[in-house]
Amino acid sequence: MCLPIEMLPGTNRFLAPTRSVISRRKRFGTPMLERGLAWYEWQELYDNKLRTPLTITFGFIATHNQFVLVRGGKVFNRTAPVIKLPAAATEEEHLGLLGLLNASTACFWLKQVGHNRGDSTDNKGARTTGDVAFNTYEFTSTQLDPFPLPAGRPLDRARELDRYAQTLQALSPAALSADATKLTREGLEEASGQWHRILARMIALQEDLDWEVYALYGLTPEPLTPSDLDAVPLALGQRAFEIALARKIAAGEEQSEWFARHGSTPITEIPAEWPAPYSTLVERRLRLIATDKSIGLIERPEYKRRWNVTPWAEQLTAALRTWLLDRLETLSHSAAEPALFSVSELAERTRADADFQRVAGLYTGRPDYDLTALVAELVAKENAPSLPGQRYKDTGLRKRAQWEETWTKQRAEDAITARLTKAGLTGDALKQAIHTAVKTEIGDIPVPPKYASADFLKSSFWKLRGKLDVPKERWISYPGAERTVDPTLVLAWAGWTHLQQAQALAAHYERLRSDGASESQLGKLLASLQELIPWLLQWHNEIDPAYGERMGDFFKTFVEEESRRLHLTPADLSRIAGMRA
Repeated sequence: MCLPIEMLPGTNRFLAPTRSVISRRKRFGTPMLERGLAWYEWQELYDNKLRTPLTITFGFIATHNQFVLVRGGKVFNRTAPVIKLPAAATEEEHLGLLGLLNASTACFWLKQVGHNRGDSTDNKGARTTGDVAFNTYEFTSTQLDPFPLPAGRPLDRARELDRYAQTLQALSPAALSADATKLTREGLEEASGQWHRILARMIALQEDLDWEVYALYGLTPEPLTPSDLDAVPLALGQRAFEIALARKIAAGEEQSEWFARHGSTPITEIPAEWPAPYSTLVERRLRLIATDKSIGLIERPEYKRRWNVTPWAEQLTAALRTWLLDRLETLSHSAAEPALFSVSELAERTRADADFQRVAGLYTGRPDYDLTALVAELVAKENAPSLPGQRYKDTGLRKRAQWEETWTKQRAEDAITARLTKAGLTGDALKQAIHTAVKTEIGDIPVPPKYASADFLKSSFWKLRGKLDVPKERWISYPGAERTVDPTLVLAWAGWTHLQQAQALAAHYERLRSDGASESQLGKLLASLQELIPWLLQWHNEIDPAYGERMGDFFKTFVEEESRRLHLTPADLSRIAGMRA
């Protein structure tokens, strides 16, 4: 059942600006509206496939096979195809299949049937081939359909790898940061040690799984694997195929970027610290790589799991940064009433927050960090200015004008819908009447152009907004609205409604005016308020029970009166909104 969008006002406000784009979606060439769907519905939602929680998913485009078992609670887009086993299939059946699909033999097979997209692109965007180990391929569910399955499954090692993978995830900085008490220097050092030890065990287990699967497919007479699952931990560069590759590179027989790209050290001799039984086992593997054509063909970098995980230190920096940003965002809207605040004021709110101070010390790596400078650095790439001229280049401003034209026509369409609904029309009669009235009174509602990175003044704005200019920033910024006594950037929490933003803006305007701010500063604030008026009239123009008046009309009048006082026309405000500075 599709709920009326009016029941979800926050979602409605979020989706409405892109309605003209969303409502033009098609499936097999047929527009969704012609199929009787609401403009905001999911087009393809196969609920029968969501009833069984276990799913195997994989990357559509990748250099190597990466299959993952998902235990429910996830939805995947087209870049992550899924495999659904029969409803009665057990978790062990999923894990057994997962082991096969993640083996080097599966990677070899997939690369024979998948489309090779090359290693990189040249300066004209054409795909090129460099080191074959890093060519990306398209892996599709259709290609997997004829995948040959042996009689057995590497269940024990697959189960162990899955268990380790869950533990590794729980020890990741991102997971640890969910509990601020775990973010201590000692706790993180201990977690880092455990994480690296488990990763080394997983590399060894995956290597043993590959060799177990060779035997399942009959490529070796017996599995060249340890007798138990207690494998010797391995670092990158220590697997049998890597030792064989390092020997060939040392002999001048081959070239490869494998070790350089993974930051691993090539070795040509078996490590002396390995137990004798394991050293003997690896020697047997090396002999087989050298003498058996089938094994030698698969035991190559292009078919072996890369383990190119993000280093712990990088994960930690990203997790600490996210934690600090989340806490700053919480502090941004902790006041009873919405109000604009400066970077220095936001920094001041953190002084009594012991957790923030501790995590900030970990993030900066020093106890004597500059708090205001830290907050400014964190906020810098997580805000977007309120005025279009401070976000877009000229090409972006032209596209913005086209979007605003579409929004104006969408509002006119909404007015027609409200008028005809009030007249008592329902069902198909209402739809037909709306269609006719829109065509007659408004004409076509164009789909506005998509934005490109070159349309934005900063790359961070593009990252936050994207091709449909959907706001994903944490804060709205107001360059030029700084007070004389506090020159740091002025912000608003981006999670406030348009009405809350307007209230905070108006209060800051009055504050600056009483401080004797320049007409230029006040004009920018009025221009920011003017940008909100159409949305206030659309979403907040019913009688407000707290104020007893229509807030859209109230702020529209406020902007008009203050503009006259500053001798600014609506055209002046539009000009200010489009100015660069």
